[in-house]
Amino acid sequence: MTTGRQGGNAAPQRQLPLDLRLRDASRFASFYPGGNRLARDAVEALSIGTGITEPQILLHGPAGLGKTHLLQAACHQGHERGEPVAYLPLAELVTAPPLAVLDGLERARLVALDDLDAVVGQGDWDEALFGLLNRLRDGGCRVLLAAAHAPDGLGSRLPDLTSRLAWGPVFRMQAPEEEDLKRILAQRAVLRGLELPEAVAEYLLRHYRRDLVALLELLDRLDLAALAEQRRLTIPFVRDQLARF
Repeated sequence: MTTGRQGGNAAPQRQLPLDLRLRDASRFASFYPGGNRLARDAVEALSIGTGITEPQILLHGPAGLGKTHLLQAACHQGHERGEPVAYLPLAELVTAPPLAVLDGLERARLVALDDLDAVVGQGDWDEALFGLLNRLRDGGCRVLLAAAHAPDGLGSRLPDLTSRLAWGPVFRMQAPEEEDLKRILAQRAVLRGLELPEAVAEYLLRHYRRDLVALLELLDRLDLAALAEQRRLTIPFVRDQLARF
């Protein structure tokens, strides 16, 4: 699971159904929306249960576009409001019995199911998810879903599950443009207490993969290298580090 705060030892009335870990940095304030502002605003509204007409949202798109960030931000928000919440990274749970994984989730007020594409169409997962979504809706639970594809592209063998997954708004996450990438890198640098000159950010975009996940991982590595060598992030330093990586 992702690193961060553990919720497994909370008081019984707020007990999380799994050993929940959320990244501390996954907050709405640290999410740069770019072309995903509508999706971000909808997820934030659902996380507090105000201004929504449907209690379920599904986000889809390739990895690295912020789906997990938004699901975890919503869980942070709900948990800090004192609500029982659950975040499940299903790609890490696909080999477990689905009924055991999903049991009791209807007791939560907010449930976030990540990586649906890893389990839909696999074994008994379709039936288990179908039953869970019905129970969550009947119980008035708010639901966040994330997958690589839209509901009709997930390959479910159960048509009713496909329709349940599209019960609420479905958002296709948009890839960031170059200016978005620069702003995201700058925002991550600020969170790490790191100075990232714009010229260095532009150098990274010219000489490294324009994949957000890879760029953020690179920035973390550069930060550690700069700390170890007591150096600032300059173009010569970054060029030397890229040659070593």
